[in-house]
Amino acid sequence: MFSLDSDSRSLHIAGGRGGDGGPAHLQGGTGGIGQGPIVNIRTSQLIAHNLQATVTTDQASLLRYLRASQTASHCPPPSKIFCGRQEILNKMHHFFSDTGIQHTYVLYGLGGAGKTQIALKFIKESSSHTIATIDTGLKNIAVLKHFGDSPQDGLLWLTSKVEDWLLLFDNADDPSINLNDFIPQCNHGNIIITSRNPGLRVYAGSNSSLVSDMEEEDAVPLLLKSALQEATSHTEQIAAEILKSLHYLPLAIVQAGAFISKSRDLDGYLPLYMKHQARLLNEKPAQSHDQYAWTVYTTWQISFDQLTPPAAMFLQHCSFLHYNGISEEIFRYASEYQFSSDGPSEEELEEPLEFLSHFLAPDGEWDSLQFLDATNEVQSYSLISFDAEKKAFSIHPLVHSWSQGTVRNAERYMSTMGSILGMALSERPQWDMQLASLLLCPHIESAVKMNVEIAVIFRAQYAAIFWEGGRYKQATRLQEEVLEKQRQLMGENHPNTLSTMGNLATSYSDLGEHQKAKELKVIVLEKRKQVLGENHPDTLQTMGNLASSYSDLGEYQKAKELRILVLEKERQLVGEDHPNTLQAMGSLAVSYSDLGEHQKAKELEVIVLEKRKQVLGENHPKTLQTMGNLAVSYSDLGEHQKAKELEVIVLEKARQLLGENHPKTLQTMGNLAVSYSDLGEHQKAKELEVIVLEKARQLLGENHPNTLSTMGNLANSYSHLGEHAKAKELRILVLEKERQLRGENHPNTLSTMGNLANSHSDLGQHQRAKELRILVLEKERQLVGEDHPNTLQAMGNLAVSYSELGEHQKAKELKVIVLEKRKQVLGENHPDTLSTMGNLASSYADLGEHQKAKELMIFVLEKQRQLVGEDHPNTLQAMGNLAVSYSDLGEHQKAKELEVIVLEKRKQVLGENHPDTLSTMGNLASTYSDLGQHQKAKKLRILVLEKQKQILGENRPDTLKTEKLLGSPSPKPGKPSRTRRIWALFHRSRM
Repeated sequence: MFSLDSDSRSLHIAGGRGGDGGPAHLQGGTGGIGQGPIVNIRTSQLIAHNLQATVTTDQASLLRYLRASQTASHCPPPSKIFCGRQEILNKMHHFFSDTGIQHTYVLYGLGGAGKTQIALKFIKESSSHTIATIDTGLKNIAVLKHFGDSPQDGLLWLTSKVEDWLLLFDNADDPSINLNDFIPQCNHGNIIITSRNPGLRVYAGSNSSLVSDMEEEDAVPLLLKSALQEATSHTEQIAAEILKSLHYLPLAIVQAGAFISKSRDLDGYLPLYMKHQARLLNEKPAQSHDQYAWTVYTTWQISFDQLTPPAAMFLQHCSFLHYNGISEEIFRYASEYQFSSDGPSEEELEEPLEFLSHFLAPDGEWDSLQFLDATNEVQSYSLISFDAEKKAFSIHPLVHSWSQGTVRNAERYMSTMGSILGMALSERPQWDMQLASLLLCPHIESAVKMNVEIAVIFRAQYAAIFWEGGRYKQATRLQEEVLEKQRQLMGENHPNTLSTMGNLATSYSDLGEHQKAKELKVIVLEKRKQVLGENHPDTLQTMGNLASSYSDLGEYQKAKELRILVLEKERQLVGEDHPNTLQAMGSLAVSYSDLGEHQKAKELEVIVLEKRKQVLGENHPKTLQTMGNLAVSYSDLGEHQKAKELEVIVLEKARQLLGENHPKTLQTMGNLAVSYSDLGEHQKAKELEVIVLEKARQLLGENHPNTLSTMGNLANSYSHLGEHAKAKELRILVLEKERQLRGENHPNTLSTMGNLANSHSDLGQHQRAKELRILVLEKERQLVGEDHPNTLQAMGNLAVSYSELGEHQKAKELKVIVLEKRKQVLGENHPDTLSTMGNLASSYADLGEHQKAKELMIFVLEKQRQLVGEDHPNTLQAMGNLAVSYSDLGEHQKAKELEVIVLEKRKQVLGENHPDTLSTMGNLASTYSDLGQHQKAKKLRILVLEKQKQILGENRPDTLKTEKLLGSPSPKPGKPSRTRRIWALFHRSRM
């Protein structure tokens, strides 16, 4: 075995007994096949000898032979406390099990990761014979075997005279050494290389293993063994906490264990480590379990000292970014920074520009090759690693903190990197900002935590990235700081100050502080009118933003009026086809939707879509955005099949244009999943939402608003599929995260509380549901007032709880209030108003006032027919509820006639297997029973049961209910589920 070790001054050759000697000649006899010699050579000796032939006399050769023979010893075994790494060892054993060709295996990774120990463990498990160690060089193999007097002769002996040998090149770290010069050029034998340089994988191809941090299950025993601690549940728990801070690096674990073995205080180590990390990782234990000579920090210092100044400087600067997600793009965009009058001067950015100059070509353009030269050099010592898929570098967390300690003026480095981030953000394309936020948010967080001193304009860029990343609280804090500084430096009316005010207002909206947002937008609008005039694009943009605040506050009519004004002005100023005009049209369509004028919204979005196709093309992101919004309008109009078809097109185009994992692609997937649910394809919806959630977690993080929205939708799909416990668990998780992210009183938090109440209700926990709905209602009253749509929604949901608990009078009284307010706020014909009428009719029925219920349902049905047409789901729902009223009044023939119509239309619109279609079949079966047509009822229920078993499964509540009705000797008429509007049941987002 050859072992190359740059940290050692000894050279080892170890071998089994050689074969019998052959006929003598000048270079010795031709030996037989040896028994697996293992040669272990350290790097420094190879460098010292430089593989030069040495002229010798017979006497000198004899002396070297004797000296070599007398220094025989055993090969070093692995550490006695060696733990884990079984996956790598298994891979090596499998690889070396083949015979007949030369095998090379590379173990590479950061210094201190345990590469040598894995190699020694493998040798121990593989060797069944005694191994002798001779403290000589390669040439002594030739001398000892009578095969010559030079290192080349030693290699030649291995190449030609021995079939079964193993060479270990240990710690072959120097990237300037061509290791190929030391590898026997033959087709037999086995070679293991351990190195910090991943470039040596060239000798092994895929037959290599990255040796990195240990798994916790292996690291805990290693720490406890090295610390001389007994393994108990308590010590294992403490060890696990320590290991998180050590990031599971083997050498750090062994050093920590050695310290604990002296102090005998396992519990006290972590507080000491948090305070004195550098000292503890730089302290050499007096006693050692192996021959490794260096501490964690000194082993990296040895590598660092070999770096050229640009490479060393690059590593040091990167240690003031986050340790993950360091991309070339950050530095390339920063190098393209354009100076402006309201930004920092060249003098102020002297140090960032000096750093970036190391990676520029003579013409001042970015030079990727120079950048790669530096990064490749740092990679060659595993001080940084590269993820080819993500196109990003990362630094081990311990190397990251150590590297910071190698600089004398940390503040200067912080400022340089803080400015480089700001410069990069200034030049990154606006359309790519959401993806940029995913990569850059951790770096911005690090800079903010370090309290980096940078230009105000760069802090504003930081805030924009936080906002894009859904970190609204952090964005708000930064924007408030920036606004205060801009007011002092530039004055109240400077465009930058007003821009920051507008951005801060947007962040307030995202945090649910709609009144604050509105007040700030009013100020910005007034100032922009004064400074820029009524018709300036920035003024019109602010008007549009103010309209959004009116909408957030439930003042839909005000929002609509303002958006109409903006649209008129845009048409006059820039024409019918300008992007600003089209944007204004899209915003007005949202107002129409808010007011229940879905047909108007659809017509406007059709126009916007056609124009965007003509102006921007079929595949432009803005065109796709409009397609997505039009799909939402189709859904609002009950045209779920059309919505689904359009969303399938949008998704396909988004995948091609933006990629599988872009946030907009995921948003489109989520909208498509909602369409599946609208069409009753809840299993499909669930499967798609599981994919979206997994991707959102990876891409956006566990706490991003879009991730939480997807969790909520998945919970709804669980609920539709009867998996109410799963739905409840997910909603509890979403609620906790919403509270952390946006606060106790944010609309999304309250919406999630309402959905959690629905889960309690689905599980029969009606009292708990009622308590939660009361809490939501109280908060809505305090936050947005008595007449806000959210408050009215909460009232309606509380009325549902009263009905579930049999408190029908209370339910009726609350629904009467909701109906009156909705008439005032939304008008007689708004879908929410008509929904409330239907719910009130249900309360009349619960109280035995069936005539009142019937009259109200007739009124609702007529309105729905006029507003959304004969075939809309809302119309069909109203027909079904009216049929129930006829049944309650004993008018079973009328009920039957209406249910037959509903069933036929639902089959046409929703399909044979939609849950609403099956529900109507069940209601019609009950009516057949009421009419004494029990055989017809039975047949229909059998059909329903078969379909429910296929679609929902054997044990779903609806399936069991149908089964119970079939098994009952005298089936009772079944009422359909009453219309119960669940607030924010699905989140389909306009793009």
